[in-house]
Amino acid sequence: MEVLLRYFDIVFPIFLKILFLLIPLLLSVAYLTLMERKVIGWMQLRTGPSTVGFWGLLQPIADALKLLLKEPILPTNSNKILFILAPIITFTLSMVGWAVIPIENFVIADVNLGVMYILAVSALSVYGIIIAGWASNSRYAFLGAIRSAAQMISYELSMSLCIIAVSITSGTLNLKELVIAQQNLPIYMEVLLLPMFVIFFISILAETNRHPFDLPEAEAELVAGYNVEYSSMHFALFFLGEYANMILTSAMATLLFLGGWFPPFGLKWLGFIPGIIWFCLKVFLCLFVFIWIRAALPRYRYDQLMHLGWKVLLPLSFFGVIIISLVKFYFAI
Repeated sequence: MEVLLRYFDIVFPIFLKILFLLIPLLLSVAYLTLMERKVIGWMQLRTGPSTVGFWGLLQPIADALKLLLKEPILPTNSNKILFILAPIITFTLSMVGWAVIPIENFVIADVNLGVMYILAVSALSVYGIIIAGWASNSRYAFLGAIRSAAQMISYELSMSLCIIAVSITSGTLNLKELVIAQQNLPIYMEVLLLPMFVIFFISILAETNRHPFDLPEAEAELVAGYNVEYSSMHFALFFLGEYANMILTSAMATLLFLGGWFPPFGLKWLGFIPGIIWFCLKVFLCLFVFIWIRAALPRYRYDQLMHLGWKVLLPLSFFGVIIISLVKFYFAI
C-alpha cells in the first residue's frame, strides 16, 4: 500500500501537468483552424466563417461534431489495423513533443537532451504518413506518402542544422537553459543567427506540409494525397495533427530564436508582463506568418521543392553552422 501511495504521489502531479497542457493545446488547435479561415478571408476581402455562433466562434465545434457524426469508412482492400493506427500515430506524435517545451518554470520533463528529443519526435512523424499511404492500398495515397516522406526527410536536415547552430551558441541541449543563455548573446552572434532563423522557418513550413510546400496534399494531381481514403475522425486526427505540429514548430522557433518567454529586444522594463503572455504572443506571430504565406504565395513544383531543400537550404545551413562554430571558438564565447 505504501508503494502504491508513493507511486501515486509521483504520477499524479505529472498527470495534472499533462492535463494542464493538453486541454489548452487541443482548444488552440481547434481555434487555429478558425483563425486561418478568418485571416485568409480578410486577406481575400471576404468574411470567413460568421454564421455559427457570435463572429463564427462556434464553427470549430460544429466542424468537430460533423466529423464525429460521419461514418468511418474502411477501404475493402486496405490493411485495416495499420489504416486505423496511422492517424493515431500522427496525432500522438504531435502531442508528445510538448513534453520538453518549457514555458518559464512550467515543463513536464526538464531533460538535458530536450533538443535531441524534439528532433527524434519530428523524425518519427514520417512513419504515420508512410503507414497511411501504404495501408490505404491506393496509388494516389501512396504517391502522396512517398512525396511527403521525401520532403520531410529533406527539410529535417536543414532544420536540424539550424537547431545545432543555436545549441552551439548556447552551449546546452536543455531547452530551458538554452532560452536563458540566448539572453546574454553578443549582438554579432544574434546577427549570425538571423539567416539561420529564416532557413529554420522555411524548413518548418516544409516539415509541416504547409503552403507553399503542401505538395503531398496537392489536389490537382493527388486528390488530397496520403489521406485521400480517410473520412470521419480518422481524417480529423490527421487534420488536427498537422495544426498541432504548426503550433509545436512555432513554439520551437520561439524558444530557439525569439527569446522564449522573455520580453523582445531586451526590453527589461516590460518584465512586469507574465512570461507566458510573451511566449503565446510570439507563437501567435509565427502562426500568423504561416497563414499569411498560405494566402500570399503560389505552390511550388516538386522539383523546385527538392532543389530548394538540397541545393540551397542545406548548403547554407551547413555553412552557417561552420561560421558560427568558428566565431564561437575564436572569440571563446
